[in-house]
Amino acid sequence: QINLSVIRQYVDYLVSEQNVKNVFVNGTTGEGLSLSTQERKQLAEEWVCQGKDKLDHVIIHVGALSLTESQELARHAAAIGASGIAVIAPFFFKPTNKDELIAFLQKVASEAPAVPFYYYHIPPLTGLKIRVEELLDGIKEWIPTFQGVKFSDTDLLDLAQCINKNEREQFAFLYGVDEQLLSALAIGVNGAVGSTYNYLGRKTNLMLQAFVKPDLALARKYQFLTGEFLNFVIKLGFGVAQTKAVMTFVSGIPMGPPRLPLVDASEEFIVKAKAKLDSIVWPDGD
Repeated sequence: QINLSVIRQYVDYLVSEQNVKNVFVNGTTGEGLSLSTQERKQLAEEWVCQGKDKLDHVIIHVGALSLTESQELARHAAAIGASGIAVIAPFFFKPTNKDELIAFLQKVASEAPAVPFYYYHIPPLTGLKIRVEELLDGIKEWIPTFQGVKFSDTDLLDLAQCINKNEREQFAFLYGVDEQLLSALAIGVNGAVGSTYNYLGRKTNLMLQAFVKPDLALARKYQFLTGEFLNFVIKLGFGVAQTKAVMTFVSGIPMGPPRLPLVDASEEFIVKAKAKLDSIVWPDGD
């Protein structure tokens, strides 16, 4: 079951301990697509409510397999004052080309006509092969509120073409593959959405600062150490359930078990992951 009572503590932890001021709610890590419409609405309301005057942006993921459900969630996000909405491509009956995908996204975006709209691109989970570069061509004509993309794919060529061709539009390109963020920064992304920022947000912010400076040697150190941890846990089997376990032992906030078909992280995983994270010596001496 969802546990709304920890969200206030969660917000305070992100802001004070991780220097994270923006959240993406009901996405992959939050198991948004495993939740009922009512549960998604409750979570969105609680994050907007608890984030008031503390968070800069609360983007609500409203994508669903059902168009009407996605539209309902978009209207709800607009009504509660979300900073933005995001939509994943439908992935059972899939759009087969750009026009079909845009038609779906437009029908959702039009239900929240004053709310910035993001396309959530995550082909490893949707199986959708439509390149974002192609999708963005003329998209503002169809979706005037279009703000940018959460790009959760390793195809840096597609991402680079998106940024190169759309600089004038000032779209936000938010990268979603945490272990490759530095590579994406180098080609011009202007933000990131990822699960590790729940517990490595402060380290990632230090990497961002080093990149801007620019101190690329220091930025690489942070990226390599994040990668060292992720490489270790991926070999053990790393998914949403394991992410919850890591966040629980790092933050002390109980993230709870996942919902079936996902199953809880093993005790062996928790012991090994904690030992690995504790063993890493970060450049800031922590």
